[in-house]
Amino acid sequence: MKRTPSPRPVARRIASPRSGSLAPRLVPLAVLLALAGCASGPPAEAPPSTSTPPRAPSSFAVPGLEKPAEVLVDRWGVPHLYAGTLYDAFVAQGFIAARDRLWQMDLWRKRGLGEMAQDFGPAWVESDRAARAVLYRGDMYREWLAYGSDAKRVAEAFTAGVNAYVAQVRAQPDLLPPEFKLLGYQPATWSSEDVVRIRHHGLTLNLTSEIERARAYCAGGPGIKADWLRRELDPPVNPRVPPGLDPCTVPAAELRAAYLRATEAPQFTKANTPLPQPGAGPGSFAVSQAGDEAQAEQDDPTAAYGSNNWVIAPRLSATGRPILANDPHRAHGAPSLRYMAHLSAPGMDAIGAGEPFLPGLSIGHNGTIAFGLTRFYMDQEDLYVYQLNPRNPNEYRYQGRWEPMVRVTERIAVKGERAPRELVNTFTRHGPVLLSEPGKRRAYALRAAWLEPGMAPYFGSMDYMRAQNWDQFRAAMNRWGAPGENQVYADRDGNIGWIPGGLTPIRPNWDGLMPVPGDGRYEWSGFRNGDELPSEFNPARGYVVTANENNIPGEHPAAKKGIGYEWSDAARARRLKELFADKVAAGQRFTLEDSQRMQNDIVATPAQRLLKLLAGLGSSDAQTAAGLALLQGWDGTMDRDSAAAALYEVWSSKPLRQAVLKAGAGESAVQYALPGDNTRMILLLENPFGWVSNAQRDAILVQTIAPAMQELSNKLGPDPAAWKWGALHRAEFRHPLGGIVDAATRRKLDVGDWPMSGSSFTPMAASYRASDYRLTSGASFRMVLDVGNWDASRVINTPGQSGNPDSPNYRDLAPLWLEGKYVPLVYSRAAVEKETVERIRLTPAP
Repeated sequence: MKRTPSPRPVARRIASPRSGSLAPRLVPLAVLLALAGCASGPPAEAPPSTSTPPRAPSSFAVPGLEKPAEVLVDRWGVPHLYAGTLYDAFVAQGFIAARDRLWQMDLWRKRGLGEMAQDFGPAWVESDRAARAVLYRGDMYREWLAYGSDAKRVAEAFTAGVNAYVAQVRAQPDLLPPEFKLLGYQPATWSSEDVVRIRHHGLTLNLTSEIERARAYCAGGPGIKADWLRRELDPPVNPRVPPGLDPCTVPAAELRAAYLRATEAPQFTKANTPLPQPGAGPGSFAVSQAGDEAQAEQDDPTAAYGSNNWVIAPRLSATGRPILANDPHRAHGAPSLRYMAHLSAPGMDAIGAGEPFLPGLSIGHNGTIAFGLTRFYMDQEDLYVYQLNPRNPNEYRYQGRWEPMVRVTERIAVKGERAPRELVNTFTRHGPVLLSEPGKRRAYALRAAWLEPGMAPYFGSMDYMRAQNWDQFRAAMNRWGAPGENQVYADRDGNIGWIPGGLTPIRPNWDGLMPVPGDGRYEWSGFRNGDELPSEFNPARGYVVTANENNIPGEHPAAKKGIGYEWSDAARARRLKELFADKVAAGQRFTLEDSQRMQNDIVATPAQRLLKLLAGLGSSDAQTAAGLALLQGWDGTMDRDSAAAALYEVWSSKPLRQAVLKAGAGESAVQYALPGDNTRMILLLENPFGWVSNAQRDAILVQTIAPAMQELSNKLGPDPAAWKWGALHRAEFRHPLGGIVDAATRRKLDVGDWPMSGSSFTPMAASYRASDYRLTSGASFRMVLDVGNWDASRVINTPGQSGNPDSPNYRDLAPLWLEGKYVPLVYSRAAVEKETVERIRLTPAP
């Protein structure tokens, strides 16, 4: 796509979260915390204490440890684990992660294994059955070997540490996190197999899009146009209805609901999770009398998750060393999805972030190499449609005969019931049955690469985090399973690289964009070798940038192999590559601060493209003319104090988008285009393709301004000079239980209510809920590594490292994150000692 130049030269600068702010830098903590409340009004909650007094040392006997280990916790809550053996480091990691995040970890395990009803009641029975359907059920010997020679031992060590802390909590009830007290249950013990059998937490695609596409194609020509507007496909392809499929028979709503029951994060409401009444016992909380709407709605982001990463060669770096930066984007919440740790033991000295319920690290460095990830949107899912035997609904037609489904009886324990309930999951040769319609003689099953051996999301990082050079790293990535990833790489010798990885199905006779009959005509013929994907090592340009766009070069053979068609919007990638190209062209070297600024950049290139279309347009309507003037004098910077940014986001996401979808798809088919693809919307306005005339296009642009102006007047008052994007776009980190407790408890669990810059399409991704513009997803974790001079590296993890609302590290990093600030990622023992505020001694249990 042709790059549109900025409408005003000032937009070529790197815009930070606050217009006119200085580059991100390290300043005293007190100053940073004060900044969090300035300019846009005070924060809704008091900032945390600026002092970090030393905490009393503690000691624990830990079963599973071979030798004593020491944990130094720095002032930002990062544990630095010093162990006497390699596997003791993972025992210590499991113990300390559970100390910091036990309820979050227990909930992940409980949801993944389908054990929610046991402690939360009968409303969770059906989601438990669905969750069990997507557990890994294959041979565990093959499963462990797929990750590396010691994967099982690592998982056993990690879960031994978790279980040691669970035992400690049971012995000392005062250590029990408040969520357990609130819900009235105890944490479970773990099996090493839990770590790899649970698969629901990976970012997967594209089953739900197949469902929506079939629904659209059922409507014929208008539906096909609507689907073009719904989702950009790259490389361009015209989806075809597979022979044998009737798209009108696909029950879209029911299938989507069945898939989400198996894979989505748990949503707590008063209806599905009754709480003990006030005063029912020690540590009990009051129950909210408000409705569940806010909680139920929080997972309705306006854009898909994404991430940014890049790596810069020494010759372009001001340090003379590589710089590696990464900011993965996921759903925001309290506590953070990411958990930082430092694992130091004979043969390993790695620091960075992962997810608290998994051993090892997926992002960071090991003192020799550095690594950071974004999603690589390969298509790892298919929906199969079956004809059922009219005489036996447990049989489906396959290659001209009736083949029996495998039936598995699930015994689901239910709180308050004496005996487990027995429910049945069924499986075809392709995978779990999501929905069966015996009356219509149809069934639908999921085939997913992520259910194959070696595909536990992110567990494969156990292999690459210990690599010592590019060849070892590349070999580990060739074994990577799920989800699809872009990894950038750098090492102390000055090398940089990029390599994607993931298990890619080979579809010999279809494109994977629609459901297919499960009668044997559409079978995967294996998986692609990792070497079939592109990669770069020390590229001539001197840097690599990825941001979830289709980054398979058009001339590479993989571009024609159907790896994937549905990528994230390319706006972030376009902006970042523009910034890199400009700096290289100017002959300037990149600093660590440059990477911090780029991670916090808030220029929206889609806005700049639409602003070009508004140039020269006018209106005789006073309200419309005022809105046009506001936008025409703006440069596309999504600053929280900007009135134009507020108008643009309301206008482009609501009245303009609705009008474009209706004009492009037609009144009868607009439902199939929802919610609409931002790139497709802009492309249609820039090049109407004969779908609308230029005059109609201009009328749409002008006539949709007034409704946006009116919404802002209703929400923020009649004076546009007083409007601010941050008055709508608020950063709030919701706890999973925040919607079902009283207001006082919610204030303790939730973090923040601050004005926020950025949008879904700025490098500083800040996606929001469509109904009220509140933040839902983005980069909770940001990291910039000075490769080789590791103590100069910088990091932030919002809202904080701890999952305990009473901990000073539960919310301490959120105000810094809001202002685009960072803290040191200390690595050397001397630097760690300097920042240590707590010492924990772990000894082998007798």
